[in-house]
Amino acid sequence: MRLALGIEYDGSGFCGWQTQPAGCAVQDRLEAACASIAGVPVSTICAGRTDAGVHALGQVVHFDCAAERPLSAWVRGVNALLPPSVAVTWAQPVSDEFHARFSARVRTYRYVLLNDAVRPAADQGRVGWFHAPLDVERMRVAAACLVGEHDFSAFRAAECQAQSPVRTMHAITVAASGPYVIFEFSANAFLHHMIRNIVGSLVYVGKGKHVPQWMTEVLHGRDRAQAAPTFDASGLYLLRVEYENSWGLPAPRLRGPHLAHATVE
Repeated sequence: MRLALGIEYDGSGFCGWQTQPAGCAVQDRLEAACASIAGVPVSTICAGRTDAGVHALGQVVHFDCAAERPLSAWVRGVNALLPPSVAVTWAQPVSDEFHARFSARVRTYRYVLLNDAVRPAADQGRVGWFHAPLDVERMRVAAACLVGEHDFSAFRAAECQAQSPVRTMHAITVAASGPYVIFEFSANAFLHHMIRNIVGSLVYVGKGKHVPQWMTEVLHGRDRAQAAPTFDASGLYLLRVEYENSWGLPAPRLRGPHLAHATVE
């Protein structure tokens, strides 16, 4: 039987999603908990591999398991064995054709940035931070050029293993919410560090270092050295993953810090 799970986690204390020899990844803890319920080893595949310090409110995974257990065991039972910073939010059997990564149509990430002269304390590890005032409208204009199908090599990490740098960005929103700036990105898929590199470049525009049209030049130049440095991982959330309705998966339960799932107008 193939099972799909919805997962949320605070990535602050993990070395990322993907399993590591040291056992420090979210995947390591989830697979260990699922294996305890199943009575056999479990190998999971996720919709999007998040980096160290990146959070998720709507991660989706699947795995195959012959052990028959009630769905409650894959939620409450697994959660009883997970650290407090990781939780299964739903479980559902799916057909063998379902694949958490390859069946996904749209992935949406949100970046929450505290724009204030004083660094975060209570929000430390959960938001990014920039001290100087940012012009949200300038950043919004700059972000518009990234919507559509493009070669995103300029925002791609050197160690990115994707076969192609071409991605389709469906939408980008940039909005102020009190002292916070909330960026939201929806695309068919993302390159390694792509969002954090884009956020860093938008901050360059927002603080007045470059005009909004500079983003177009960087995009078309396809040169990573021309874009801004990679921004802090702390404010990045995998918000939701969308699939065809025919799979019948539950809608994401966007719990967690209100800043991470506040509505962006």
